[in-house]
Amino acid sequence: MNTPNPRIALIGECMIELQHRADGSLHQSFGGDTLNTAVYLARELGAGATVDYVTALGDDSFSDAMCRSWAEEGIGLGMVQRLPGRLPGLYCIQTDARGERRFLYWRNEAAVRDCFTTPAAEPILAALPDYAVLYFSGITLAVLGEQGRKRLIETLVQARRRGAWIVFDNNYRPRLWASLEQAQAAYREVMAYVDLALLTEDDEQALFGYGDSDAVFAAYPDTPEVVLKRGADACLIRCKGESFSVPAQRVAKVVDTTAAGDSFSAAYLACRLQGGGPAQAAEAGHHLASRVIQVPGALIPRT
Repeated sequence: MNTPNPRIALIGECMIELQHRADGSLHQSFGGDTLNTAVYLARELGAGATVDYVTALGDDSFSDAMCRSWAEEGIGLGMVQRLPGRLPGLYCIQTDARGERRFLYWRNEAAVRDCFTTPAAEPILAALPDYAVLYFSGITLAVLGEQGRKRLIETLVQARRRGAWIVFDNNYRPRLWASLEQAQAAYREVMAYVDLALLTEDDEQALFGYGDSDAVFAAYPDTPEVVLKRGADACLIRCKGESFSVPAQRVAKVVDTTAAGDSFSAAYLACRLQGGGPAQAAEAGHHLASRVIQVPGALIPRT
């Protein structure tokens, strides 16, 4: 897909992020899977695209700070709702000696849960089908709730009819779902409308019990482009009937794997939007992810 100056909407949740440091202190920033991807996508594409974030926040000082930081990154705020009296969610990252992370969440009352159910959501939902690309994740599906997911799927159908590219990252978080069966049903329903699936192998195995990569690809015969992310191992790609692998880039020391997959997805999508092929896009994804995992937190400094 080579679209000049595309308009891209990423739908999801940004939270207050607390990084638990080795000395016991906490460093506060902001993060969330789709927001991480939005930031890296805006950095990759620069003035060559419009990147808007679609979410709901509160009217508190943390929400104000989020919006300021997004604007500084070049992300559009026109699709962000501000709900009076509400707050964003919060999470804490704890990392072990190998850089692997554990997340603790406080998000049950987060404003994003009403993102697509308020009267103010109607013009946003009406505008989304006119974007060139709609991007969302498994976490988006979870936090929107049943009614919000229904509105999202209606929007995906309309957007696809108008020629939009639908991109989905499977990020599966079991604690966000009432049951495994509920999550499976939601994922299967949206996959029918996805053009580019950016899947993490571990999440596919946890959600559906697939034994290997062949089983994952076999589950999505009608998805035009499927990318299977496998951490430090080569990613696997199937596109237009061709299948191939692209090795990951090794680093001397992994500091924090937070946003590794999100940054990969951003660089992959940016490359594809600029006319690069899947293999070239995967190389770009691995390159950015290799930089991200050498820095604490989800977002590395722009410099």
